[in-house]
Amino acid sequence: MHERTLTVTWEDPAELAAAGRSMAGIDFIRMVASGELPAPPFAVLLGMGIAEVEEGRVVFTATPDERHYNPIGVVHAGLAATMLDSALGCAVHTKLPAGSGYTTLETKFNLDRMITKDTGPLRCEGTVVTVGSRVGTAEGRVTGEDGRVYAHGTSTCLILG
Repeated sequence: MHERTLTVTWEDPAELAAAGRSMAGIDFIRMVASGELPAPPFAVLLGMGIAEVEEGRVVFTATPDERHYNPIGVVHAGLAATMLDSALGCAVHTKLPAGSGYTTLETKFNLDRMITKDTGPLRCEGTVVTVGSRVGTAEGRVTGEDGRVYAHGTSTCLILG
């Protein structure tokens, strides 16, 4: 066995959350995407980032590697699930006013094909279906550079505040 290491550093997530409550959702997500605000720790750990933001639509990217592997030698389904949960939730967040937030009630996803370190960069586009006063829904796909769909899903979010 050949040992690998990964060093991860992050900034205080409580400060990030406080900043998020003080501004409209789209402004908050745009500031995280641009690096004006730090990425949340889980995104740093997984190597995910926000590539595009517009009202009702957010794109996350990640490049799978060995750190994402499960015991059978392929990328754990949790990477695609996390990309979907993140992009879909953030898409809903872009529609919220300052002082509001959300939490995921349910995310459903299907893996359409195996992901490995050789798959290359992945892109997850989340798009709002609807946002009401208490619930928001979104849908999305995880695709490769070749345009193939690796996973797809939906999310229901509870609107807070």
